[in-house]
Formats: sequence, C-alpha cells, structure tokens
Amino acid sequence: MDSSETYAPPSPAPIAARTPSSPQSPAADPPAGPHDAFSEPSRTTRAARTTRGRISGALAAAGALIIKFFSAIKGLVLLLPKLKVLTSAGTALVSVAAYSLWWGWRFAVGLVLLLFVHEMGHVIQLRREGVRASAPMFIPFLGAVISAKSLGKDALAEARVGLAGPVLGSLGAAGCLAVAEATDSDLFRALAYIGFLINLFNLLPVVPLDGGRAMAAMAPWMWFAGLGGLVALVLVVPNPILLLIVLFAGLETYRRWQQRKARSLAQAAYYRVSPRNRLIVGAVYLGLIAALALGMHEAHILSSAGHSFRSV
Repeated sequence: MDSSETYAPPSPAPIAARTPSSPQSPAADPPAGPHDAFSEPSRTTRAARTTRGRISGALAAAGALIIKFFSAIKGLVLLLPKLKVLTSAGTALVSVAAYSLWWGWRFAVGLVLLLFVHEMGHVIQLRREGVRASAPMFIPFLGAVISAKSLGKDALAEARVGLAGPVLGSLGAAGCLAVAEATDSDLFRALAYIGFLINLFNLLPVVPLDGGRAMAAMAPWMWFAGLGGLVALVLVVPNPILLLIVLFAGLETYRRWQQRKARSLAQAAYYRVSPRNRLIVGAVYLGLIAALALGMHEAHILSSAGHSFRSV
C-alpha cells in the first residue's frame, strides 16, 4: 500500500438534506402537489367507487329476482285453470276437516257433497244464461260460494239462477232420503234432513240468499220482510253465523233498494218481468218450500232432542 495515499471515510450528509421526500424515509407519505390529485385516486374516491360497485351489484341481483318473479307469474297464469280446480278441492278438504271435528268424517263428506250439488245448480244455470262461473269454493260453517261477473241480463234470469241451486240441491237431498229408505241408513237420513234444511234456509226472501234472488223477479219489497224474519230468527236463536248473514243481507238489501230508487232506465229494464213469468217464478218458489218442508218431515231423525251426528 502506498504511504502517500490516505483513507478518508465519507462524511455524513447534512441533517438539513434529509427531507421527507428523501429515500431514507420511505414510510412517510409524499406531499400532494397540484398534479398528484389526478395521478393516483384518494381514499375518498376509492370508497365512493367501492360503494357504487356494491350498489350496482345489488341492483343487478334485484333485477334478476324481478325477472325470475315475472317468469314465475307467467307460468302461474298458464296454470290458472288447474289452480281453480285445486282451490275448489282444497277448500272442500278444509271444510270436511272442520265439520269432522263436530260430526265425524262420514257426515262431513256427505255434507260437502250436498253443498257442491247445490252450487253446481247455480253454475249450470249461469252457463245456460251465457255467464261464466267459477268452480264452487267452500267456507266452513258458511256453506259454499261461486263467483260470476253477473247473474244474467235481467231479474228473471237472476231468479232462474237463484232457484236452480235449491232445485238441484233438493234433488240431492231427496236422493239421500231414497238411499236411507232403501238401506235403512241413519247416515243418509241425516244427510237428507240437513240437505232439505240448507236448501229451505236459502229460500228466505232476502238477498244474497237464493230466495232473495227469486224475489227480484216477483216482489222486491219482500226483501224487507225476509230481512225482518232473519233478524227475528237471530233474536230467538242467537248465532254468530246467522248474525253475519243478517249483516250481509242488510247491506245488500240497502244497496239494491238505493239502485231501485234511482229509477234509471237500466234499472227499470232489469226489473221488468211479465206477469206470466212472475207467476212461474212464484209457483216454483212456493213449490220448493212445500217440497223441502215435506222432505224434512220425512227425514225427521235429527228432530229428536240430543241426537248426535256422530252416531249416524
């Protein structure tokens, strides 16, 4: 080693030279100059983009669910005819189950079938009048109902539709009585009795019962007499179901009477029925009442005090 050469270690850099931007302090964030705001997104910008992404994803998922929902609805629309049948059968099973709790399943099945026969009388006549009607829907302890856009073009058609239910229902009850007499069956005799009773009750001259629809072609003022009879029945034999029927009857009677008071040409034409047709409707109405009362007398097994449906 040449003695003329000496070793001089590098002197440290001045402290003032160690600025935050120097390589010795990599953990420090660089200051944001005017150009840096556009060169790299800030934390606020990144959070906003993340939020927008989540919202977009949620909207896309919601859109997919909506599309699936409407696809399912489209399929249900195509299945509506089958669903109506399933609804009718389902409500029938519910009614059978409800009636079975009090009267046993055999009587419950027979009762629902009698209600079905009664309602089908309305359905058949509605179709004869050119009106589409739904399948019967059963309501436990209230019977059964059907739905239709109208009851015919006039009061005479309404009367025919109203009476068709008790006519076919009476035939169903009479069939039960015939089987009871042939086989000495208390079950069928009990079904005959309740069938006659249901159809006779429906002939009370008040809307929306079948007798009230017959009165539309005969003497609409009889609606008030029928409503009074129902109120008296509720007072003598308090019953929540009868009370509900009275409520509906009162509302329907008031609505119809208000329509008749309007004396519009359409209302006058609807209730215009010839004397001959009034006579025919009256004869069928009174004849049904007499036949049903006679049928109840013949199937008198249920008139004995303390009789239980479960024993038939």
